[in-house]
Amino acid sequence: MDTERLFDRSYERVLSHEVDGRAFFEGFYDAFLAASDEVAEKFHDTDMDRQQAMLMKSFYHLLSFYASNNADYYLDRVAISHNRHHINIRPALYDLWLDTLILTVRRFDPECCDETELAWRLVMTPGIVYMKFHYNRDSIVGS
Repeated sequence: MDTERLFDRSYERVLSHEVDGRAFFEGFYDAFLAASDEVAEKFHDTDMDRQQAMLMKSFYHLLSFYASNNADYYLDRVAISHNRHHINIRPALYDLWLDTLILTVRRFDPECCDETELAWRLVMTPGIVYMKFHYNRDSIVGS
């Protein structure tokens, strides 16, 4: 299985495909907010257009982390801002985030199959583990 190739092709498809007049990141947030009252509360009063733009930027850094095994400054800052001392994103919410992302991929990628889902999970998981690891930390390791 060529994980990177499967992921890249699927990512291109989801970005070029609309479902019910919604783009991929809009569809993701629709599903994520509906998945949990806690998530909906976290995003109460959030500018969702700005949030979608931030997620698109974060995707780049998650992909970079997967490819390089190194967290950059941006990912460090996101990890800190999401830990228990700041936004307080509990580790379990990252699991919900990934599951919702996969459901959204399946909706937006007409060619999505089990191998494609696995590729998405393999690419996203290192960054998610990084974020979860820093939940109880006061700062980033090595800072």
